[in-house]
Amino acid sequence: MNLKKRTNQLLILCSFFVFSCTTTNVESILDDVEEEDLVLEDTTFTPTDWTDATHSKSADPNFDVVFEENTVKRLDIVVTASRWQVMLDNMTELYGTFGGGNQGPGGGFSDEDPTFVPAEVFFDDKEWYRVGIRFKGNSSLMSTWKSGNLKLSFKLDFDEFEDDYPQIDNQRFYGFKKLSLKNNYDDKSLVREKVAGDLFRSAGLAGSHTAFYTLYVDAGEGPVYFGLYTLVEEVDDTVIETQFSDDDGNLYKPDGDAASFANGTYDETELIKKTNEDDLDWTDVNALYSILHDDRRLTDAEAWRTDLEEVFDVPVFLKYLAVNTLIQNWDTYGKMTHNYLMYNNPETDKLTWIPWDNNEALQSGKQGGALSLDFSDLNSSDWPLISYLYADATYKAQYQTFLQEVNDGVFSASTMHVIYNNYATLLAPYAATEKDGYTFLNSSSDFQNGIDELKSHVESRNNAADSYLN
Repeated sequence: MNLKKRTNQLLILCSFFVFSCTTTNVESILDDVEEEDLVLEDTTFTPTDWTDATHSKSADPNFDVVFEENTVKRLDIVVTASRWQVMLDNMTELYGTFGGGNQGPGGGFSDEDPTFVPAEVFFDDKEWYRVGIRFKGNSSLMSTWKSGNLKLSFKLDFDEFEDDYPQIDNQRFYGFKKLSLKNNYDDKSLVREKVAGDLFRSAGLAGSHTAFYTLYVDAGEGPVYFGLYTLVEEVDDTVIETQFSDDDGNLYKPDGDAASFANGTYDETELIKKTNEDDLDWTDVNALYSILHDDRRLTDAEAWRTDLEEVFDVPVFLKYLAVNTLIQNWDTYGKMTHNYLMYNNPETDKLTWIPWDNNEALQSGKQGGALSLDFSDLNSSDWPLISYLYADATYKAQYQTFLQEVNDGVFSASTMHVIYNNYATLLAPYAATEKDGYTFLNSSSDFQNGIDELKSHVESRNNAADSYLN
């Protein structure tokens, strides 16, 4: 409606009131009208770029497009200034002042996820509408924010706001509902998240696909380059859908003391369900906990192994353990009570281990460093899934067999040097264009130094494995 005509109507309307209608009153009413117009515009859009292949739930996940190897693609996020401010204000509430160092509520950590807001996502000349975006992470998110670095990780949920915008009902991104944009936190090489994830899958384990993307964010003042990111497939979305024959099983993402499986720590509130959330049944994970701590482990090992293998995919876990320990991934089970998932595979009715969040892998690590290959530095009572299985001669032999296979195969120095050299060539131009305030690189030489460190690392790990196995 014409603004002058609407103003006249409001002034006429005001004359009927007993009280005087001041200019301030009119401006206030007009502000409400303009806000209503903005809301109307926000909800009456037409998704003109929508096609079945690109936006529909009916499309199969297109890994060739979204997770194309040996390339760097571009994503743009466009969000209104007010919604971007909501995200920043929420981060201040959760973690304290941006760039404020260690100052912040609750000692800096938050049990609450950052808030979602609607935004537009652009890729390959196409638009995805009112996509839910939020910042993501735990200690990496806190540290990045408090250091004054805006290169934050993002979670994308393409139909998060479908109830508010019916036009995007079951919106997908080439078949994917949810994706994570990882910021390669504290990684000068920029490749640890991708390389580690690829190693787990190359070894035959279930896990997320990954790919490199540049990210631009427009929060009302034009696109700002946020740098090189690693796009990561979400386990509770397409990993269980495409890597298992049935995706109806219970998926757990443990976090907290119960994630250690130490005796006395069982707590269903920390064995967080990512599927079947309304089904209050933890029978499967409770059975694993009970059998793991059964006294027959020491009195009748064969019977204990039989019962354990009825509920837990032990070979998968031992192969994971071999890969994880060889590549030195410290920020997960064995050192930290998070960063893994378990899926009750309906085909086998066994809980299956799935690695997650690998940006700290491929280095000796923090918090006292990664575990040794023989787990001599492990507190057996704290991490029984490792200590109890390694103490069993049958399982120890299986672990050593898997370790030999990985060391000679997917993680051999000759194989990894080729991979690292290829990534050095592919990513060098992007490392050179990272911007202050949106990067973890401190100098132009940081990237190549990071790649060289990875080359030295794989050689030292091959030697360590050879020494242990001999």
